[in-house]
Order: sequence, then C-alpha cells, then structure tokens
Amino acid sequence: MILSKNADVKAINVKAIEGETVFGGDLMVKPMLMGDEMTIMEIHYTPGVGVPLHVHTHESLVYVAKGKVKTAVGDDTHVLSPGDVCRHPAGVPHSVEALEESVMVEIKSPAPNIANFFTT
Repeated sequence: MILSKNADVKAINVKAIEGETVFGGDLMVKPMLMGDEMTIMEIHYTPGVGVPLHVHTHESLVYVAKGKVKTAVGDDTHVLSPGDVCRHPAGVPHSVEALEESVMVEIKSPAPNIANFFTT
C-alpha cells in the first residue's frame, strides 16, 4: 500500500504496549501506514493516559500534533507541546503520559509487527 486516508483507518483501543499495561483510560492508535522499513501511527491520548517505562527493539520518532505530553527517555524527562519532536532510541527505556488531550504522530523503524506489539 502506498496511500492511507485517515478517515478510512479504524482506531485500535490499545490495552498494553510491549507487555506494559496502559494506565489512566483508553489509548487509541491508528496504524496509518506500514512500509518496508518503517511504520507511522497516529496516537490519541486523553489527559492522564499513558504507557509506563518500556523498551523496544526499534527506534521511534514522536511528533506532537496537539496537546501536551510528558515523556521519559532513559534518565531524562521532557514535556512536549505541539510541533515538538522526541526520539525514543532502540533499547532505551521510555514512557509517555498525556498532560492534556493530545495527538501524537509516531514513526517506528524498523517497522514492528503491530499484531505482536499491541495488546488490544
């Protein structure tokens, strides 16, 4: 597939990521498009929703489109606002928590198998 229209992609209610249980409510993820080497997702958070520290074998780039989120990467903590970008390196523990209603766009490379990555 080379094109994905947002209106056509159904959101998945994610209960856990990499075995770590989502806290604070519903985490809605739209897996927008998967390429040979990367995947892009749109992630919707309500205030207080988050994912505790977890580790991936891939790296992620996170772009905040709306709202405000707190992310911990290794020993550093950052508050991200619209337009801010953060990198979650492979093998480094990281977490994300929404401080207000937020939308993030996340690019992962290499592309993980989403069926094994999320628990719904």
